[in-house]
Amino acid sequence: QVHLVESGGGSVQAGGSLRLSCAARGIIVRLDGMAWYRQAPGKQRELVASISSGGSTNYADAVKGRFTISRDNAKNTVYLQMNSLKPEDTAVYYCYGDRTGVSLYWGQGTQVTVSS
Repeated sequence: QVHLVESGGGSVQAGGSLRLSCAARGIIVRLDGMAWYRQAPGKQRELVASISSGGSTNYADAVKGRFTISRDNAKNTVYLQMNSLKPEDTAVYYCYGDRTGVSLYWGQGTQVTVSS
């Protein structure tokens, strides 16, 4: 069974940085798309950043210039470097991965809290 295991969440003051990691366990083939989503209280889950197996990236406007998504295909791991954090970045962050046309996977979520 495939699991996406996240780590790196926590609490930080505004302007600080955090790095999230997400490793795919229980799968030996490379995942195709990988991404980070977030969900703040009372809001819908939204895409933060995505990265293809070839390294093409896409970012939500709210995080452009502050967040960087990257991946290590050999480890089936995706990272999210978050700099210049703002209170509005507070949310549960979810890792996502898929195998095109086959299946998709979600992590359990990790809390990020940014205080002003």
